[in-house]
Amino acid sequence: MVRVAGPWTHRDVSANGIRLHVAELGEGPLVLLLHGFPEFWWSWRHQLTALAEAGYRAVAVDLRGYGDSDKPPRGYDGFTLAGDIAGLIKALGAQRAHLVGHAWGGATAWTVGAIHPRLVSSISVLAAPHPLALRRAFRRHPRVNSHVLRFQLPIYPERWLTGENALQVAKLLSAWSGPKWRSAPEFDEVIRRCRQAMMVPGVAHSAMEYYRWAVRSQLRSDGRRFAEAVDKPMRVPVLQIHGALDPITLESSARESRRWLGAGSEFRCLPEAGHFPNQEAPHTTSRLITEFLRKLS
Repeated sequence: MVRVAGPWTHRDVSANGIRLHVAELGEGPLVLLLHGFPEFWWSWRHQLTALAEAGYRAVAVDLRGYGDSDKPPRGYDGFTLAGDIAGLIKALGAQRAHLVGHAWGGATAWTVGAIHPRLVSSISVLAAPHPLALRRAFRRHPRVNSHVLRFQLPIYPERWLTGENALQVAKLLSAWSGPKWRSAPEFDEVIRRCRQAMMVPGVAHSAMEYYRWAVRSQLRSDGRRFAEAVDKPMRVPVLQIHGALDPITLESSARESRRWLGAGSEFRCLPEAGHFPNQEAPHTTSRLITEFLRKLS
């Protein structure tokens, strides 16, 4: 269901004690693509081909709990998620990787850059402020992030997400994206595939656990330790790509990440994109990422 056919190769990789499903295409320096909610690896289909054509080894992974990767009952904290990606880089036989992450994948990329800096060549994040900037944004704009509070409830969010064959996934994708993409020919396929991916047993619960740890940990010692661990400037350049029409991750929140940026970092705002720049403006996003990576070579 989630191993969509294409020019890429699907395989399973053992990392950090779990099995992660990846789709891989191309040869060259490793670029690891980390998706967000409510998606799976396939959200990077455009970038997989573009990066491979540009001379990179592009690998899109189903994050822990998503798609065809393992869905353990725990391990959705920032430390473990970063450990998954650090382990995956090593398991893929690379010493370092360029990380490209959207939303939760972007938050994980920031975290890997802070906790495992020797494994990271660069960071590109889409709709993903630094984790500490995101915390502040949630406190300042609770209405914008009302879904985060809804997801803290037990059981109900999973039922809400999967009801009527994951109809809410379609509604979230529509509400969080710009009007241009919603009228695009591929949008119906995106809706269909993301709904199918959310219906894979265990995915809805795992997806909610990301949100639950992020909020609840702020009142616990592990949340304080996490904040201390990521509160440092990146050692590598960071490319921030943000959709001007993003209704849940505001551009102002993304720009507040400046204190954690490494030297040579860049910020690009896409005027017609919402929360999903890699899918809403795939050609522009792919071009910005490849141009950024070429400057570093």
